[in-house]
Amino acid sequence: MAFDYKKEYKEFYMPKNKPEVVDVPAMNYIAVRGKGDPNEEGGDYKQSISILYSLAFTIKMSPKAGYKMEGYFEYVVPPLEGFWWQEGIEGIDYGKKEKFQWISVIRLPDFVTRDDFRWAVEEVERKKKIDCSKAEFLSLQEGLCVQIMHIGPYDDEPATIALMNEYLEQNGYENDMTDNRRHHEIYLSDARRVAPERCRTVIRHPIKKREA
Repeated sequence: MAFDYKKEYKEFYMPKNKPEVVDVPAMNYIAVRGKGDPNEEGGDYKQSISILYSLAFTIKMSPKAGYKMEGYFEYVVPPLEGFWWQEGIEGIDYGKKEKFQWISVIRLPDFVTRDDFRWAVEEVERKKKIDCSKAEFLSLQEGLCVQIMHIGPYDDEPATIALMNEYLEQNGYENDMTDNRRHHEIYLSDARRVAPERCRTVIRHPIKKREA
């Protein structure tokens, strides 16, 4: 049976619908950076998703292409994720989607090296004629975070984030958003196929202990 990150690492992908603290270790990702309204047809965000999935599945199917990666094992492609922020705005203003900046990512298995990533980029550009120049191999350790399962439309996230902030206040933590630590979402539902009220999204925020 193929290795499924969501099932094997439930503490990172399947939190409860109440806030909890988690220490997230270093992980490697395929990443594409961009800005603008993610709902814009033909916009940067939707183009980034095409690049990410093309690379992710090329790596997953690499044995069929005759390319060998040391330590390769069968696995399910992990879910789409995103790091989001808006310059000059504290937190997230969902009424100003055009001001979004983001890094869209898909986790890579640990056996995938930078050389393997470069092979996948060349393979996608050669076979699928997709420009992957914006794609990068990103290593990131989020560290101490608070997370929760949000169920419902993305625009309803502020109410869920309020629960997270209340939890931090009650338990001696505070948000620790920086240029390297961002609002993080993990998409467990395909918004094209699932009704908005049933969408499941992991929301994760970097935190630190509040100083006395």
